[in-house]
Amino acid sequence: TSGGQRILYRRIYRSVRDRNLFEGKTSFGMSVFNLSNAIMGSGILGLSYAMSNTGIILFLILLTCIACLSCYSIHLLLRSAGVVGIRAYEQLGLRAFGQTGKILAGVTITLHNIGAMSSYLFIVKYELPLVIQTFLDFFSDNNQSCLPVLKHLHELTFLHSAGYLGYTSGFSLSCMVFFLSAVIYKKFNIACPLEAFGNSTVDTAIPESTCTSKFFTINQETAYTIPILAFAFVCHPEVLPIYTELSNPTKRRMQNIGNVSILGMFVMYFFTAVFGYLTFYEHTEAELLHTYNEVDPLDTLILCVRLAVLVAVTLTVPVVLFPIRRALLQLLFPGKPFHWVRHIAIAVCLLFAVNLLVIFVPNIRDIFGITGATTAPTLIFILPGLFYIRIVPKTQEPMNSRPKIQAACFTSLGFIFMIMSLTFIGIDWTSGEKRNLGGH
Repeated sequence: TSGGQRILYRRIYRSVRDRNLFEGKTSFGMSVFNLSNAIMGSGILGLSYAMSNTGIILFLILLTCIACLSCYSIHLLLRSAGVVGIRAYEQLGLRAFGQTGKILAGVTITLHNIGAMSSYLFIVKYELPLVIQTFLDFFSDNNQSCLPVLKHLHELTFLHSAGYLGYTSGFSLSCMVFFLSAVIYKKFNIACPLEAFGNSTVDTAIPESTCTSKFFTINQETAYTIPILAFAFVCHPEVLPIYTELSNPTKRRMQNIGNVSILGMFVMYFFTAVFGYLTFYEHTEAELLHTYNEVDPLDTLILCVRLAVLVAVTLTVPVVLFPIRRALLQLLFPGKPFHWVRHIAIAVCLLFAVNLLVIFVPNIRDIFGITGATTAPTLIFILPGLFYIRIVPKTQEPMNSRPKIQAACFTSLGFIFMIMSLTFIGIDWTSGEKRNLGGH
């Protein structure tokens, strides 16, 4: 009948339309850039501190392990999504464990983004006063010459910008490249020990070990290394949306995107950590930028880096706030139409809560540690492994098959990381033997 034909044509049209929308139009290169930007964050500021508490070789081993495990985690997500045709992290949780799984995934993503937003505001809290004070000192001196400014501006002309779904994210990634370039440059312009890095009032002999790099070392703060590394590599909630937007989407193509992105960040992370550590050695603080203040608070290049990072993290806060608010709306007000009062109220409450957290948390290391020890292993290790075990049919891969056993071991590794990290961080908190980090 004509009515039946119309229904058939309508179904065919919807199928073709959904297929075109599902495949997306983003190229391989842009997808690599998008995922790299999703990986990059404030965690890069804590990597040199992590290396100072592990040594170069042990840090490299841990960094390599976390990077490889992150690639395997992407494989599990893509395999699970391919089985059910779902490309959203929360929807995988719904398919695997019902409404409980969806809530668990949504809450974990929300808490992780709150931790990320807190780290951004923490950077603003401690870097903005330094920038303001530097400007005041700069303009208060009438004899201040502009030649140093021009000199350092010339040094920065080799840097370039990039685009990522808008200027905010592109500028953020460019700022981190700028940050790495400044760290490398300063390594060759800061002499060690430089009067114990600003401690010129102490008239004592400086230990020879002050400027000696360590390859393997373990101390009380080593417990923060794995959480910091895990925090720095979290990108998994963004993997499936990027997969959805990819042109000619295949699992192998998206896996290659993940591998290239993680490899690029691996190189950037290692160079940032090693050059920052070889500049300050055991004096490296939890937030690397703050360490440079002990050398020269009026340094023009570091001032430019601070300004760039401050603008980047300030512009990133609304970007991170959006998925948190969306998740809360879905969890607290499912099916409700958009309303401005609800929209603004959630944003205000979130900003108020995060600002209280930043005010009362004494150190950015604690934010890296707790977030990296709880939500990061959950998003990287635990949930992808559980999703894979539950979603992939037993007819294709029984529980005693090698892939399922590997996924189970991978999930168990996440629980082990979480328990060990939280245990050692708790011991560090209760012992009261903390170093003076970040000038706090």
